[in-house]
Order: sequence, then C-alpha cells, then structure tokens
Amino acid sequence: MARGGGAASVSMAHHLGIALVVLVVAAMAQVARGGGGGHDYGMALSKSILYFEAQRSGVLPGSQRIAWRANSGLADGKANGVDLVGGYYDAGDNVKFGLPMAFTVTMMAWSVIEYGEEMAAAGELGHAVEAIKWGTDYFAKAHPEPNVLYAEVGDGDSDHNCWQRPEDMTTSRQAYRLDPQNPGSDLAGETAAAMAAASLVFRSSNPGYADQLLQHSKQLFDFADKYRGRYDNSITVARNYYGSFSGYGDELLWASAWLYQASDDHRYLDYLANNADALGGTGWSINQFGWDVKYPGVQILAAKFLLQGKAGEHAGVLQGYRRKADFFACSCLGKDAADNVGRTPGGMLYHQRWNNIQFVTSASFLLAVYSDHLAGGAVRCSGGGGAVAGAAELLAFAKSQVDYILGSNPRGTSYMVGYGAVYPRQAHHRGSSIASIRASPSFVSCREGYASWYGRRGGNPNLLDGAVVGGPDEHDDFADERNNYEQTEAATYNNAPLMGILARLAAGHGARARGRLGQSLQHGIAANHTSLPHGANHQHASPVEIEQKATASWEKDGRTYHRYAVTVSNRSPAGGKTVEELHIGIGKLYGPVWGLEKAARYGYVLPSWTPSLPAGESAAFVYVHAAPPADVWVTGYKLV
Repeated sequence: MARGGGAASVSMAHHLGIALVVLVVAAMAQVARGGGGGHDYGMALSKSILYFEAQRSGVLPGSQRIAWRANSGLADGKANGVDLVGGYYDAGDNVKFGLPMAFTVTMMAWSVIEYGEEMAAAGELGHAVEAIKWGTDYFAKAHPEPNVLYAEVGDGDSDHNCWQRPEDMTTSRQAYRLDPQNPGSDLAGETAAAMAAASLVFRSSNPGYADQLLQHSKQLFDFADKYRGRYDNSITVARNYYGSFSGYGDELLWASAWLYQASDDHRYLDYLANNADALGGTGWSINQFGWDVKYPGVQILAAKFLLQGKAGEHAGVLQGYRRKADFFACSCLGKDAADNVGRTPGGMLYHQRWNNIQFVTSASFLLAVYSDHLAGGAVRCSGGGGAVAGAAELLAFAKSQVDYILGSNPRGTSYMVGYGAVYPRQAHHRGSSIASIRASPSFVSCREGYASWYGRRGGNPNLLDGAVVGGPDEHDDFADERNNYEQTEAATYNNAPLMGILARLAAGHGARARGRLGQSLQHGIAANHTSLPHGANHQHASPVEIEQKATASWEKDGRTYHRYAVTVSNRSPAGGKTVEELHIGIGKLYGPVWGLEKAARYGYVLPSWTPSLPAGESAAFVYVHAAPPADVWVTGYKLV
C-alpha cells in the first residue's frame, strides 16, 4: 500500500495566465525512440506497461508475459453475490483498493489519448490498451446497478498481518460497497472519470464497448453528484490506507471534465463551469497531483478545452481554471513567488518521504500535456517579476524528472526495476519476494512468508519488471531494503502517468530515426486503417508520398520564422486506387497549421471539402514556426 498521498501544498494567491503569441518549437526532422542522456525511453515505456501484468488479479490471460504470476482472487465477490474477479492490486499488497485503481486507469487512458500515436510507433499501443481494459472490465462488474459501486475487496489491516503470494491468499476478501445509504462521491467520481477516459480509447476500435463504458460513467457521475459524501466515511477500513483527504469536490469536477471530453455533451461543461467556485476548481492553487488530489488535472483539462476553442460561453471561467494550471506549472518549475515545490540536491521534485515518486511522474505527465496544448504559448508566473515559461521549458523540465527516475541522479540508480545497470533488487512486494508458485507450488502461509521470505537477504526471486518504486528521500539517499516500504514499494499509480510521458519522450528526443507507426494491433489506432511503416527504408511501402519545404522566412523580435509547405500525394499510377480516410501525424508542432483538420482520434485529416485523394492527385497544407521542419508522417489510410 504505497499510499503516501493527500496533504497537498496549497496557495490561494491569484496568478495571471497570459498566452503569448510566440511560436516556440524545439523540433527535428527526424525524431527518435531513444533518448538523450543515454536513456532508452522506448525500452522504459515497454517496461512501464509490462509492470501492470504483475499486478493483475483474477484469471490471467494467455497473453500474460509476467510468467511468475498465476490466477488469484477467484472467489472475490462471491460472498456478496456478485462477480468481482479481476482488477488490479494497488502496490506490494493483495488488496483491491478502488480509489487508486480508478485513478490508475484514468491516467493510463489519458496517456493513450494524448500519446497513442507515439505508443503505436514504439509497438506498445496494444499492450497499453489491454492494460486499460483489464481495469475497465473489472469496474463494469463492480458497478452492477446505477447507484451501487463496489469500492474495495480485502482490507489493509488483515493484509498487513500477512506476507503471502496472491495465489495463496488466506486473508479477508470481504467486498465493500457504496450505495445511497453509504455514499462515496470521490470514488464514484474517479471511477466515472476512468470509464469516460477509457471510452475515448476504445471509440474507434470497439465502439460498442466504448458506449458501455460511457453509460457506466454517466450513471456513476449522477450517483456521485446526487448522493454526496466521502467514501472513507462509508468504508472506514480504507481510511488508514487511501483516505480521501481532499474530499470529493475535485473528483466531481474531474469526472465532469472527462465526460465533456468523451461525449461533447455541454451539460458536463456547464457543470464544470457552474461549480468551479463551489467545488474549488478555480479557488484552489495546488502543486500536487495524484490519487487523492485531482485539482491540477482538472485545471489542465479545462485549460486544454480553452486552448482548443471548446469553452463556448464559459471562456471566462475556464480562463480562471487556466490561471490555476499556470500556477501548477510555475510551482513545479520553481518560478512561483510563494509556493514552489521543493527539490532534492539532485533536482527531483520533492513532496514527502513516502512514495514521493508518484508525484514526480504525475507532475511530469501534466507538464508534458500542458506543453503540447499551449500551441506556442506560455505560462506567466507570479515570481521573478512576472517570469514566463514557454512550452519547450515545461517539456524540458518534465524530461529532466524522467531522466532522474531512470538513473540521471547523484546515486546513478534507476528507480524503475529492471531498467539500467543499477536498480532496486528488494522491492517491497509480496509476489515478487516469494518464490513463484509455478517454481515452488507448496503453499506459503502468512507466518511462513514473514519468517522465510520477508527478511531474506538478497534480491527478490521474481523480477518486478518495470515497477517504479517510491524513490529517494530529500537528500537523494535511498536504501534498497525490502522492509523500507516508504522507498522500495512500487504502485500502479506511479507507472500510469509515466507511460504517457515516456511515450512522448520516446517519439521526441534522441538521435535515432522514428520507428514503425503502428502495426496490425487487435486494438489499433483506428478500425480499418492500414498502418504505414515510416522511415528511409520504407518510403515505397505506400502510394502516399509526403514532401515539405520552407517557402518563406522572416525576422520578428530577434527570431527567424519559417513558413513550411507540405504536399501529400497519391502516387498510384493512372487509374489506380483512391486514398481515403487519410490520417496524418505531425510531431513536435506547437504553432498553427492551415489546410488540415484535427482528427477526432490521433493526428490530422484532410479538410471536409477534400475527403479523398484520387490517383495522381495531391493536397497541401502549411505551418509556421521558428524551428527546423516538423516531423510529418502518414498514420493510416484506406485504398478503395
């Protein structure tokens, strides 16, 4: 139970957020999967997703890659007359806690929504989508009626008295539920957010499933809003492990924001705006984001709506949300006058000694997302005489935090298990620290687990590959000891936002050429689209050809701006096939683009008046920025 969250650093100061018309892009014509500083972000991305397979509860699928795990929790919910088999264990224990699990799924889904193309390029989109579905399948079971949600299976007290593999569990598997008499607006709201975000992931590949998830989300939001209360007042056994210290206002706003993004139903935007003050969305300036406190996530989502022109009549209120998003960014960068996040001597963001890295990964993801949606703008901070931070600075700082986690720190230690030469060998994790049931089928009791395995010297017998542990203290010190749970326990919510920022960095930094963009995945980028390999060795794999060149340059305010023209051509011979549903990806573009429309999912499409490209014909678009050419590629298309 690597909880360690809840007490956020707060300031009520007002911060102006002024979008500057500055086209700032640090782009290369070829972007890479690997990274600067010697880090292989593609490998780290693969491992960050693989870790979730070690946390699975239930009947493991044939595609299971973590071979030392086996089926577990097969009677979950039976005593309550409901099927609750499945879902995730939160950390190094065997309890299924609803609040961190739902936050984990929300962040996995957000990672795919923002960086699905990059995951496809790294060959990991299918694994990421599978990890999300493992959670949403469970939530669908846990929500058998509109106003009922099963919030937890097992309890932390009995689990803490036992060191046992999940396959051998003898601890309590009691299920705890929320209903109108026992409300839990925070947990129901977070689960609604998870289902809404996940519906976007499945919208193209599995629209029927997406509709089911959206229906669950709407019902859960209505339940959360109508029957208000903190879930840990209804389920008191959760209070010592995942207490809802921030209350439920942030989750109600968070759920409404995700429902607006998933449904385009303006009643959810109205809710986000009309309750902004009452539920704290435009009142609280908070520099910590995690399983308990969602305000910064809400604020950046609202800023995203504003920047996308989706604010409608609520632009003024959403500007208030954006000011708080600017505060979060400035506080992380150390540019706020009153309330900066602390740092270790080695440069890592530091909030608390217990599982501090959860806040590092979540902040890094938010900064990357905000950077990518600033559209060449910037944030204005209250410190340093109105300091300005551009989009590139936000992304660069997020990268520095990821690099720290992967080993660019004073100890030279990677805090991702299995990545790098030096990483934690004694993760505080029951299943990893006891011989696999496949290798040693003999039953391990609670007492035997403590006596024979918990205090055992040496590394764990099973590699918890990809797990991101709690990390070092405020002095960059770290003790790789199994009983040092504050530093060596990993958690799903550490990894969920990290997979998104790793995908972003894998596609955008380093010197190696971009890899293949999507192969034939069961859950691909879009149904019925043919994936196109990208790169110098694959230029003739498709009739679609892309050419771009600079057509004009000019000086302004000491910067040189370039106008780039891009031509997309169907090189099929005369009488050949027509290209339809052409999707175009543009990497490292922060400035405006003309001649394309933003796709509902992944990248850009041709404008509505040019829906297809017959053989031999071309289409063109242009963009402007003060940088080398952006990376432009074909994501998918159909030949008819």
